[in-house]
Amino acid sequence: MQKELWKGNEAIAEAAIRAGCRAYFGYPITPQNEIPEYMSKHMPKAGGVFVQAESEIAAINMVYGASATGVRAMTSSSSPGISLKQEGISYLVGANLPAVIVNMMRGGPGLGTIQPGQADYFQATRSPGHGDGHMIVLAPSGIQEAADLIRDAFELADKYLTPVMLLADGMIGQMMEPIIWKETSPLPEVDKPWAADGRDGDGKTHFVSSLRLESDVNERFVLSLKDRYAKIARDEVRYKSIGCENADLVIAAFGTTARIAQSAARKLDEEGLKVGLFRPITLWPFPYDALAEIAARDSVKAVLTVEMNLGQMHEDVRLAICGSKPTPFYGRTGGMVPEPRHIADKVRDILREMEL
Repeated sequence: MQKELWKGNEAIAEAAIRAGCRAYFGYPITPQNEIPEYMSKHMPKAGGVFVQAESEIAAINMVYGASATGVRAMTSSSSPGISLKQEGISYLVGANLPAVIVNMMRGGPGLGTIQPGQADYFQATRSPGHGDGHMIVLAPSGIQEAADLIRDAFELADKYLTPVMLLADGMIGQMMEPIIWKETSPLPEVDKPWAADGRDGDGKTHFVSSLRLESDVNERFVLSLKDRYAKIARDEVRYKSIGCENADLVIAAFGTTARIAQSAARKLDEEGLKVGLFRPITLWPFPYDALAEIAARDSVKAVLTVEMNLGQMHEDVRLAICGSKPTPFYGRTGGMVPEPRHIADKVRDILREMEL
């Protein structure tokens, strides 16, 4: 298979089309504008629909409508745009509708900056809007993985009838890398008997809604979501660990920051320091058990969390380790990107202090 040079945003859009996305609704915002631009050119060629909505709020509600008919639907935006989509995402959860949402994070809060950030972690993993809902959150560390995860995102959305978010940052969206389009089997026919698609052979009226006025009815639905989330947490957790077998210190990082941290770990390895990397790929559900097992090893003295925020994933790292080992933090925020040398300095300082 031949490698091709692709820009991150365009690769994600192409991957979505190849995954069977046939309805895209979006609104321009940097640094993800190449996704709707690519979709506007190539979605009609695939027999799909592209609409530049009048707002982010309109776009997510168009996704709701398209998904309700059984179509694979997607939207994309960046941090403040995702904030505007929160209500619609909660409605997707409440209506049991699958959808894929891409967030190319930028520095915030507010309009902030167009530089990359990771400060939307809480927004993505704690609750996609109001209510007791969740969505699966996938965090690629490069363009190849982003393209691969988009297909997985659509399949997971259909399997669990839930929105799935690809959570990346502006660096992944804007950089270019060689990737391989993996040969895949033809898209399976997914039966969606619940879809409001005009079928009339089963004698049922197909009605899609998130409204349940009776409290007991709504509680039963939310409890069914809880059971579904437990199954997702059991079966769909993904992560990668590199060099953690005999590590003195483990760095926990996701997305672009994990690649930067890996560069720091290689530099430290040359100095004789054993530093591993733990990279969650599913941010929700978070791989608590896997990280806890690694941290429990006798050689591991501490787990350092590195992020482009003020310590959001750090809370999940601390929950996983439950105080059994020190959990220091290093982060940059507001659009600033950590450098390998600064991460390496932090690791040296931690190990030096622990030897005193």
